[in-house]
Amino acid sequence: MAVAVATTLTLLLITYLNFPVTGVRVEGASMYPESEAVNAVPDHASLLTLNTDLLEARVESNVWVEGAEVNENGKSGIVTIQVEERRPMLYAKVDGREVVLSSDGEPLPGLGGAGLDRMELDRDQVGEILDFARTLLDNGMRVDSVDGAGAYGIRATVQSRTVIFSRDVDDRQADALRNIMPEHPHARLFDLRSPDRVVVGAPVQTNTDSGRRG
Repeated sequence: MAVAVATTLTLLLITYLNFPVTGVRVEGASMYPESEAVNAVPDHASLLTLNTDLLEARVESNVWVEGAEVNENGKSGIVTIQVEERRPMLYAKVDGREVVLSSDGEPLPGLGGAGLDRMELDRDQVGEILDFARTLLDNGMRVDSVDGAGAYGIRATVQSRTVIFSRDVDDRQADALRNIMPEHPHARLFDLRSPDRVVVGAPVQTNTDSGRRG
């Protein structure tokens, strides 16, 4: 038993001496603290024994992180963690409570520097927004921000373009939107309020937006 333990310790020491982790670098993060990533890597870690899947999972456990990818450099010993952060798309007061939601529908603890105005919404409107955001994500697009809501529907920015929608937006509409946007680079608005259609046109009047707050 003692020989086996000594052999294991020797192998670990050789592994560390030949392939040590010399540093941790975090890229793509503004809200995620680099110190969390550094602390997630064990002391005297080796590139050969580092569990990259576990490290990615630990980084992704932070609410600001939507995805993480770990890359190792065998020459320098540097472990680079590429972080994709969640971006706030909605800042609203719902039933007397302030909420910030990311573009993939996750609640966030703050705006993270995003310049969103607070809106007054009800739960049904928030549900429509979340369904819309998830449908777009499933079809390769992302909601940049939700900008207004009123009798006309809900107004959002998608890939830097204005989109109006209400109720359900299905996969066919989302797929059509993704294909139509590049075909109309100067279009000011894309209207998804009609079932199974994407209408390209000028913006509607939005002076009935749900009470905005600065």
